[in-house]
Amino acid sequence: MRHPPVPFRPTPAAAALALVALAAATVAAAAQGRPSSVEMTCVQAGRLVAGRGALVLGTGGYTYDRFVRDRSFCEPTEIATRAFVPTLDNPACLVGYRCKEPGFDAFGDDE
Repeated sequence: MRHPPVPFRPTPAAAALALVALAAATVAAAAQGRPSSVEMTCVQAGRLVAGRGALVLGTGGYTYDRFVRDRSFCEPTEIATRAFVPTLDNPACLVGYRCKEPGFDAFGDDE
């Protein structure tokens, strides 16, 4: 004689473990989102920008910016200015360009 299947009911401990695993996976995925120039050599950082064309690159701590291979990745009204970032082997590595609106300097830090 066959018994009817018993519906699956997770225990509170199993449900809590699943929730912790899901949270850990979410945190790990978020941490992988942005490459960092300070964790690669100058050549690696330059090749990354050149290969992708445009990307957001961490430049140490909580700082980041968008870097582009050339002006074609900027808006039509923007210009491309040379971009230097710190890397493992160079404190001022030329990795590509930043797109800027000419004449607009919101923070007073333009070269």
